[in-house]
Amino acid sequence: MATAIQVSPFTWGTGRRKTSVCRVRVRAGTGEFVVNGRPVDEYFCLERDRLTVRAPLRLTQSAGRFDVFVNAGGGGFKGQAEATALGLARVLVKVDPSWDRMLRDEGLLTRDARKVERKKYGRKKARKQFQFSKR
Repeated sequence: MATAIQVSPFTWGTGRRKTSVCRVRVRAGTGEFVVNGRPVDEYFCLERDRLTVRAPLRLTQSAGRFDVFVNAGGGGFKGQAEATALGLARVLVKVDPSWDRMLRDEGLLTRDARKVERKKYGRKKARKQFQFSKR
């Protein structure tokens, strides 16, 4: 892809997963990737999370073309990684709409709406009941 892509000074996108919310900013640059003020490899310790976060860039072959800045909050590291991937994919579609089909086919533009179900009264957890005693 030899097309020149015009990026405004910063392009924003938001990703959510479980209770995590990530605000992703992207600008044309050299490939810097920062999450909460720390390099992405330092913030996400597990290789699984690093691969998840970089998946949209790897798929669009734009890894060294953009600087990515993420503010992540809430939830755990896996939820934040998946929220970051969603936010980054949304930003990349704003930058180049032709990437929409590619990212959507890989499931990177789909919001995973599953959340933890709340605990109900009279039960041990959300659905688990106390042990039943007939006598």
